[in-house]
Amino acid sequence: MTDVAAVKAALKTQAIETPSWAYGNSGTRFKVFAQAGVPRDPYEKLADAAKVHEFTGVAPTVALHIPWDKVEDYAALAKFAEERGVRLGAINSNTFQDDDYKLGSVCHPDAAVRRKAVDHLLECVDIMDATGSKDLKLWFADGTNYPGQDDLRARQDRLAEGLAKVYERLGDGQRMLLEYKFFEPAFYSTDVPDWGTAYAHCLQLGPKAQVVVDTGHHAPGTNIEFIVATLLREGKLGGFDFNSRFYADDDLMVGAADPFQLFRIMYEVVRGGGFTPEVAFMLDQCHNIEAKIPAIIRSVMNVQEATAKALLVDRDALGAAQASGDVLGANGVVMDAFNTDVRPLLREVREEMGLAPEPLAAYASSGWGERIVAERVGGEQAGWGA
Repeated sequence: MTDVAAVKAALKTQAIETPSWAYGNSGTRFKVFAQAGVPRDPYEKLADAAKVHEFTGVAPTVALHIPWDKVEDYAALAKFAEERGVRLGAINSNTFQDDDYKLGSVCHPDAAVRRKAVDHLLECVDIMDATGSKDLKLWFADGTNYPGQDDLRARQDRLAEGLAKVYERLGDGQRMLLEYKFFEPAFYSTDVPDWGTAYAHCLQLGPKAQVVVDTGHHAPGTNIEFIVATLLREGKLGGFDFNSRFYADDDLMVGAADPFQLFRIMYEVVRGGGFTPEVAFMLDQCHNIEAKIPAIIRSVMNVQEATAKALLVDRDALGAAQASGDVLGANGVVMDAFNTDVRPLLREVREEMGLAPEPLAAYASSGWGERIVAERVGGEQAGWGA
C-alpha cells in the first residue's frame, strides 16, 4: 500500500523552475503574435514568475537566458527576485543567434569564432557568480547541413576542447548541464544529437558535468524514460527541460501531448532516486497563442499531477508482480496509479501549504493579468522577434 501522507510530504518539497523567456513573446519561425501585458525587461519577467510561485507554491526559481536577460547589475536583479519570493536559477547560454555562428559556435572551423563562443560561456559563469546560480545550461545549435561540409570527428574534438575550458572555470557548487537535440537547425549532422553523445562528453569532463533531458528533443517513438533510468543509474542526470511535442521540438505545454509519457518519466525519476534537488525540473516552453502566466501555472500543475501519480505507484505490488512474471498484473499496478484522479490530493496539499486549492482560479481573481495590461504600455516587449 502507498503511504499517502508520505506522498503529500514529497509533493510539498517539489521545485519546478520556470524560464524567463516563457513570459515574453514567442512564436513559430513564421510569426510571433504579441500579447498585451508582456514583460519588457528581466525585472518584469521576474514579477510574473513570482506570481506563478505565489499561486502554485512550487516554482521558487527562474532560469535566465543570456543575452536576452542581460542587465548591468546581476546582484540587484537577484535581490529584486528575492524581495518577491523567488530566486534566480540556471543561466542559459546563447551561441546560436549571432551571424558568426552560421557554421557553428564551439564546433566552428574558425578558431576566432570558437573563442567568441567560449568567451560567452565564461561570461555566463561570471553571471552565475553574481547571481548565486549553480547551473550553467548549454545547448548548441552546432551541426552541418550537407555531407562533407565539415569533418565530423574534428567537430567533436573542438566541442570537447571548448567544454573543457568552461568546465575548468566552474566554481565550488557549480555544474555544467549539457543538453542534446537530434536535429534542427542542422539537418545532416548535429554535434550533440543524443543522450549518448552528451553523456560521453560529460563523463570525460568529470562530476560537475551532467546531462539535461529536454522532453521535446527526441525522434518519434523514443523511450525517454529508458534514457532517464539509464542516466540516473550512471549518476549523470542533471535535470529536465519539460515541454510537449507532437511532431518535432514543438515546445508545447508539458503534459499536453502525452500525459502518460510524462507519468512514465516521473515514475523512473521517483524509482531511480531522482526526486531530489540535484535533478533540476525546469519548464522550457513557448506560449505562442495562449496567455503566458496561466499557461505556465497549468504546466506546473501538469508536472505536479504526473509526479503525484508516479509517487502513488504501489512499488511493493509492482515488484511482486514483476518477480513472479505477472505481466498483466505489473502493468495493472502502473495503470492504476496513472488512472488515479490526483487533483483532490493536490488540492489538499495546497491547502496544507496555505495556498488556494485551485491556482488558476486564484490567479484569475487576483487581478494581476488586468494590472500588467494596464501598466505595461510603451517600450519594447521581451521576445525573439520574427
